Amino acid sequence: MWDYSEKVKDHFFNPRNAGALEDANAVGEVGSISCGDALKLMLKVNPETEIIEDARFQTFGCGSAIASSSALTELIKGKTIVEARALTNQDIAEFLGGLPPEKMHCSVMGQEALTAAVAAWTGEAVDEDDHEEGALICKCFAVDAGMIERAIRTNKLTSLEMVTFYTKAGGGCSSCREPLEELLADVNAAMVADGTLSAAEAFVFGAAPAPTPKAKATGFVIPDLPPAPPAAPAPLQEPIAIQPIRVKPVTAAKLPPAPAPAPAARTSAQEAIAIARILEEMRPTFQADGGDVTLLDVDGNRVSVEMTGACAGCQIASLTLGGLRKRIREQLGRDFIVVPAPRN
Repeated sequence: MWDYSEKVKDHFFNPRNAGALEDANAVGEVGSISCGDALKLMLKVNPETEIIEDARFQTFGCGSAIASSSALTELIKGKTIVEARALTNQDIAEFLGGLPPEKMHCSVMGQEALTAAVAAWTGEAVDEDDHEEGALICKCFAVDAGMIERAIRTNKLTSLEMVTFYTKAGGGCSSCREPLEELLADVNAAMVADGTLSAAEAFVFGAAPAPTPKAKATGFVIPDLPPAPPAAPAPLQEPIAIQPIRVKPVTAAKLPPAPAPAPAARTSAQEAIAIARILEEMRPTFQADGGDVTLLDVDGNRVSVEMTGACAGCQIASLTLGGLRKRIREQLGRDFIVVPAPRN
């Protein structure tokens, strides 16, 4: 369970300015219902003073997304377009008394919607935005390079994990990990060059990541395997005299071919442990949106899992299971079927 502030809970249970704004003259939309969270921000701007007289929102997402959208409308009402443009996702999070790191993408979504709405009012194009499927960095959550770069610069992100927390990019099948790392390294290098980040903090592509604490296991228990004991030295023996034996020569053609070495096989228990460990590595991604996936059973090539929280009934559950199946196949060298347990 996430540790939410009382203000987050208040804006979730009692959202301000929710619903459509019929006479809106500036609208910003981000996200996609088919890919996860989505937000539509509607503004009524006075054309003479450029003051935002009203703001309303429609959000599809978790409690943090609703609370962040509600807070955003409260923050910008009464401000001019220029003043609203300066608002960042950190301002939204601070207004709510803070958000869990794994939920910061909700505040970023608010800032992105505001940026789009301001651009719609001023007629400006949002730099580097390209939501065409072929140009997306993360196709699972429809995140492009422009949004990722803005989040990195605004929040001084220096790790792939934090990029995922703030944008959700990389939180699905993980196939975008390498381009994400390259983009993070490039943006961090530019930030070092302009003095907004120190070289010691910057992410370097290809560098080994800092070790992170082991996630707490739930459901399937992963045993801690003891280290193998050192091999005992072979006892010394007296030399044995061997008499030479005359052997009739044999041609190479008559020798049977040497058998190929058999691949090291895992037992079913070892495979179950390996799959459980893969789930543990992926668990922070599942939990980032308030869900979880727990291993229930491994029977031959059939892996049964329980999907709980936001993962249960999620519209992208098939992508989650597909990403898990791909990771298992890559690490164990054979294919498995990953199926969710039926919900009661």
